[in-house]
Amino acid sequence: MLDIKWLRENLDEARAGLARRGAGAPAELAGLLERDEKRRLGLKEAETLKNQKKKLSASVGRLKKEGLAAEAEMEEVRQINARIKDLDDLVKSCEGEIEDTLLRVPNLPDKSIPDGKDETQNQEVRSFGQPREFSFEPKSHVELGEGLDILDFKRAAKISGARFAVYKGQGARLLRALINFMIDVQTRENGYEELYPPFLVNEESLTGTGQLPKFAEELFKMRDDPLYLIPTAEVPVTNYHRDEILSEEALPIRYAAYTPCFRREAGSYGRDTRGLIRQHQFDKVELVQFVAPEESWEALEGLVGHAETILKKLELPYRVMVLCTGDLGFSAAKTYDLEVWLPSQGTYREISSCSNFTDFQARRSGIRYKKKEGGKTGFVHTLNGSGLAAGRLFVAVLENYQQEDGSVAVPQALRPYLNGEERIGL
Repeated sequence: MLDIKWLRENLDEARAGLARRGAGAPAELAGLLERDEKRRLGLKEAETLKNQKKKLSASVGRLKKEGLAAEAEMEEVRQINARIKDLDDLVKSCEGEIEDTLLRVPNLPDKSIPDGKDETQNQEVRSFGQPREFSFEPKSHVELGEGLDILDFKRAAKISGARFAVYKGQGARLLRALINFMIDVQTRENGYEELYPPFLVNEESLTGTGQLPKFAEELFKMRDDPLYLIPTAEVPVTNYHRDEILSEEALPIRYAAYTPCFRREAGSYGRDTRGLIRQHQFDKVELVQFVAPEESWEALEGLVGHAETILKKLELPYRVMVLCTGDLGFSAAKTYDLEVWLPSQGTYREISSCSNFTDFQARRSGIRYKKKEGGKTGFVHTLNGSGLAAGRLFVAVLENYQQEDGSVAVPQALRPYLNGEERIGL
């Protein structure tokens, strides 16, 4: 959420930043500030009237004590009370409208990111490894998985419908191995504390991280309870410190969490409908950080490096992309995507997004920190990134390590998690 006080003083900068996004929100800002001005005038008038009422009430008491008539003063007090109530209602209405508008306005893009209309204008920052040259026609993960009898999409569709999968036998073990491997790397090597959060969250949690109200159609909502299935562990882990004041000495705080994730994928009809790339249910290891504002940009670079660690250890070719303004997520000020090479598609596909949200989520969630010097409080900066999406990592391992006979070699770093097995399948 943007700071209304900052907006009053930096309206042109806010408009320019939102225009870079193509967000359509600049026109809303003028009305927002008009309501804010009306709110402030209402508060000022109400305060003046309360002081006037206090003096009149004292006068009424004095007149009655002296046995004099006080009807005129009492009538004036009644009129003031009615006006104060009207003003309180006005202020409350304005505050509701202001909050509703601010909840729908995206974060401002950082000045360092490129302008662009969509993902085609994202820019490559660096790459790692070279795509493997095959002496045979590489198969897709769907062909490999079904051929090895480790993925079952047909029975998953019978159980649940489209965009679901059953991992079977060695496939289930491989998925579990990837998750354990990622959690171990992040907690043992990169300094994260593991959390295992709830998979159901309330509306306040989703509002805090920015999924609500804008992306309600992408969420699975419970019918009989005011709860939602999480679209990512970012939601419960960020809200772990909602409405808290952290000590500056405790920062940075880093959490890693494995959870299943649930998304309706509204608006993505026809894209990756076959296979594991775009599912309604998928597994992910999420990395979340709470840092002091002056440290957040350096922390973002570190976060990207932590996500990269997994791909490097598994020796998978990938590239790092900085997102342009038109592809930036609602809550993010800057995002890097990690894209892993998929031989069957002959292209790189996203496997992680790492973002700095500045104080945008912290304002929505009430996450502050107390500064060592002066004892004042301020909002933390929040960051998060996939470390990584397990299903897509499963795809990348199958496709990049496939053998001509249809089997899949197990990456060296993963073998301890599979009892030393070197091959999946034949």
